[in-house]
Amino acid sequence: MIDEIIAGARQRMGKSVEAFKTELSKIRTGRAHPSLLDHIKVDYYGSDVPLTQAANVAIEDGRTLTVTPWEKPMVQIIEKAIMKSDLGLNPNTAGTVIRIPMPALTEERRRDLVRVVRAEAEGARVAIRNIRRDANSDFKDLLKEKEISEDDERRAQEDIQKLTDKFIQEADALLAGKEAELMEI
Repeated sequence: MIDEIIAGARQRMGKSVEAFKTELSKIRTGRAHPSLLDHIKVDYYGSDVPLTQAANVAIEDGRTLTVTPWEKPMVQIIEKAIMKSDLGLNPNTAGTVIRIPMPALTEERRRDLVRVVRAEAEGARVAIRNIRRDANSDFKDLLKEKEISEDDERRAQEDIQKLTDKFIQEADALLAGKEAELMEI
């Protein structure tokens, strides 16, 4: 019973950290990375599909991405989708290849992005703590129903606290890495 609650909490905390990692990958650092374009959808013969299903996205150099559509008519559609996105990128088309230069971030913009990243990290920490709270309340319910002893409950709460500390530490490490990446010129 206790093991099931702890396993469920571990799984949910892991998902919270993964969601945080996904959010971090969407934040632009001035360095070219193919995952920047992952959330862009393009109209491909009447249906919206992720850009990666209509074209090949690659890194040309540290500050330039190249997008090579699978079909020539898709060049203009993909270019428009990138321009309309919230990334503020200006693609350049040369035949069938779309080059996307990454503009350098200003100091002010870097600080804004660090604030955003810290808010995301706090959201991840809150989610992890909420999972801990849910697990502890499950332990209290089991104790009330006399299914576990007080010692078992205390041990289970200690285990959940260790788990919480581990996942919060993981989220903090991701935050520190992203902050360093953002502040690097």
